[in-house]
Amino acid sequence: MKGNGKYDVLKLSHLALVAVSLTSCITHVTVEDKTEDEGNPNIIFILADDLGYADLSCMGQTRFSTPNIDSLASRGMLFTQHYSGSSVSAPSRSCLITGQHTGHTFIRGNKELPVEGQYPLPSDTYTIFKMLKDNGYKTSVFGKWGLGAPNTEGAPQNQDVDEFYGYNCQRQAHNYYPYHLWRNGEKIILDGNKNQCENDYAPYIIHQEAIDFIKDNKDTTFFMWYTSVLPHAELKVPENELEMFAGNPELEQEKSYVGCDDGEYYKNGGYGSQQYTHAAFATMVTILDKQVGDICRTLDSLGIADNTIIVFTSDNGPHQEGGADPDFFNSNGELRGYKRDLYEGGIRVPMIIKWKDNVAENTKSDHISAFWDLMPTIAEIIGAELPKNIDGISFLPELISCGEQDKHDYLYWEFHENNGRQAIRQGDWKAVKYDVHNNGKIELYNLRDDMSEKVNIADLYPEKVAELDSLMKISRVNSDLFRFQ
Repeated sequence: MKGNGKYDVLKLSHLALVAVSLTSCITHVTVEDKTEDEGNPNIIFILADDLGYADLSCMGQTRFSTPNIDSLASRGMLFTQHYSGSSVSAPSRSCLITGQHTGHTFIRGNKELPVEGQYPLPSDTYTIFKMLKDNGYKTSVFGKWGLGAPNTEGAPQNQDVDEFYGYNCQRQAHNYYPYHLWRNGEKIILDGNKNQCENDYAPYIIHQEAIDFIKDNKDTTFFMWYTSVLPHAELKVPENELEMFAGNPELEQEKSYVGCDDGEYYKNGGYGSQQYTHAAFATMVTILDKQVGDICRTLDSLGIADNTIIVFTSDNGPHQEGGADPDFFNSNGELRGYKRDLYEGGIRVPMIIKWKDNVAENTKSDHISAFWDLMPTIAEIIGAELPKNIDGISFLPELISCGEQDKHDYLYWEFHENNGRQAIRQGDWKAVKYDVHNNGKIELYNLRDDMSEKVNIADLYPEKVAELDSLMKISRVNSDLFRFQ
């Protein structure tokens, strides 16, 4: 099993320093240009939960609108070929914070521990939090963790996170009116949700904690991972919010869902009932959009927006649990598949990055990137050192439209449920292998001609199939925890 120890590090070159004279570059601040007062930029990384590729109106959604996220895109760059770390929560997050894909990162599945929480990241894991703390950042996480149960080495406070508020356990995060949340290592009881009451809506509480963090740290350099639980099932929203979509003609053919409203799994991972599933989902994305707008307005009011990088994306494709109906919303547009799939619909996600005076406004990029690229990109921006064993490539040249952008030879994913799944993208070629444990056959697609992965052309290109099959074998190391044979 490959571990994440204390590796030799290499200093990343600063593209901005060698490219500053190029006329193609937009105006930006280099490391050497910064004064002591300016320092490095703040970074806010907003991660939606189970938001589909086309669940934003700027990506084609028509049944509801996302004006604040659309505004973010209009003020920055929208990446159209960006990929999550995995098709489910925990490994996707592990890829994001370690800079490694699922063939190398320690957490490769949603493996749980008894009572509450997921299997922990080792204490010596080099993460984006460690990197940023070593470079003067105050680090924080607000929302869903899922990378180490309370009181384990993987808990946020043991992974270089200065402030954490939210759900430790992904299963607990299935419920929007939970009995408790966590502040660092302290359990916070939500009295308003006792005795089957639903008064304390967790996304509101967590959001306010995040806003307070921004205000309290306006004079520091901070990193905030805003890992929202919206719009993951269960489909629960406050009644006054639901009213904005209940009876909306855009949401005709409304469906109801009978879920878990008492018993062992009530508020313990079971999805609650919802009479208006379409309205509830639209409302959940609308609440998320409003919260993104609130974050942006807070930065503006504090005078720190210009020196704050905002990243918005989703952890994987749309879910079908708890009454969710992604087909009704066309949540994936032209893409095939859903959460847990390694077809495009399970892993291709929208990504927006705003960074005033550095990222050109209202631009789109078709650069092929993935979650494991975020860590090296941020490292290059702030001049940080990185371990040699990461899989990511900085996309800073693409982001600031300056210099030559390195590209991946290929991207690799593996998924440990449903008898094992693998996928690889090499240029326009996409290979998908399901039923790995039973020696399933590779499917082959050309994404340039067949973005929807409708026509399997494996029989036409046996040499390409053999090549990508070989790459799948060498792109991973065995894990004793997440066995994949």
